[in-house]
Amino acid sequence: MKSKFQFIQCLTLLTAIILFSKITYAQETFTAKTAHKWVKAASWKNGLKLNLHPSTNELEFAKQYQANKAVWDKAFTFLREQDLEKLAPGKYPIDGDNAYASITEAPSKEFEQSGWESHKNYIDLQYVIRGQEKIGVIPIESATVTSPYDATKDGAKYSGEGKYYIATPKEFFLFFPADVHRPNIKIEGYDVVKKLVIKIKVAN
Repeated sequence: MKSKFQFIQCLTLLTAIILFSKITYAQETFTAKTAHKWVKAASWKNGLKLNLHPSTNELEFAKQYQANKAVWDKAFTFLREQDLEKLAPGKYPIDGDNAYASITEAPSKEFEQSGWESHKNYIDLQYVIRGQEKIGVIPIESATVTSPYDATKDGAKYSGEGKYYIATPKEFFLFFPADVHRPNIKIEGYDVVKKLVIKIKVAN
């Protein structure tokens, strides 16, 4: 009886080791090419109709998703299944401190009032529910720090020259710690924008 129990313990441990090895292997073998293929295959969408903005760092997305799949799946489920048009502005739980959502409905900022920012502990999923806004993106190595990282706010401020994109209800953006971004820039004709931001904890 004791030997049978020991055998079951060994088998369980071996299974756990194999599964861990597969996950680790999948994370370590992603390349820009395989990450692009994985993003395009879109199994991660699980029925989500929205598009991922092409500015996304696909390699980082693939690695972060594989390292924290359960949390990402909950975030995408929220994005897919909630009636975002009807949700009131406010905070919404998704998975404790691992992922949570905020909805705002407010005027966008004039360009001069907007600013560059980045985060260390959380990834930003940003989606314009209604309206349009401009969002800037710049690699962190090309930006100049103007306000050092503040752990209480999980943010740092920068100056720099980046690329700007139009955010619409057709697609969402992902900003990782190395992506300095400048959101909420006003576009003529869209004075008030309803927007969703999902914070997803970085997997180290």
